[in-house]
Amino acid sequence: MSRYARCERDTRETEIVVELNLDGTGEYDIDTGIGFFDHMLEGFARHGLFDLAVSVHGDTHVDAHHTVEDTGIVIGQAFEQALGEKGGIARFGHFVLPMDDALVLCALDFSGRPYFAFEADLKAEKLGTMETEVVKEFFMGLANGARMNLHIRQLAGENTHHIVEAMFKAVAKSMDMASQEDSRIDGVLSTKGVL
Repeated sequence: MSRYARCERDTRETEIVVELNLDGTGEYDIDTGIGFFDHMLEGFARHGLFDLAVSVHGDTHVDAHHTVEDTGIVIGQAFEQALGEKGGIARFGHFVLPMDDALVLCALDFSGRPYFAFEADLKAEKLGTMETEVVKEFFMGLANGARMNLHIRQLAGENTHHIVEAMFKAVAKSMDMASQEDSRIDGVLSTKGVL
């Protein structure tokens, strides 16, 4: 059964279309209008081995906030849709990812209960044209859209580019782990019987 989703969001601030195949090979087609954000989403798809297409027309003449946050929400919704009833998936994922000076921990649970915790020190105010404060907003949107429990913690690092890139890759690896199917799991991995 295909684990594919197509999700859209159309507001006065953003027009977003996301297509996601959980069982891909890391192919991507990303155009958000923000170069650094495109680079992060390309790494997210490649290292998570998701096939991901993202097309965004946002009010980037204002700033990056709406585009980045809303894209996180829609990508999260695509994961929620592609996972369906979540039968047979590992549910939990975690990864500690090094990137040069940076070391980032991610742990998550496709629990159906959104929760988000973020601990990082991003010293640069901008990366390219993207304000670094919106990195947190992206991951919060992703957690809410996917209805997952997501923890991200910077363990080491000085270079803001490296820290942020390590976050995107660590989250991708964790989401890949959590979405993997395990033939030993009958139904959903919960004593409640639902996620």
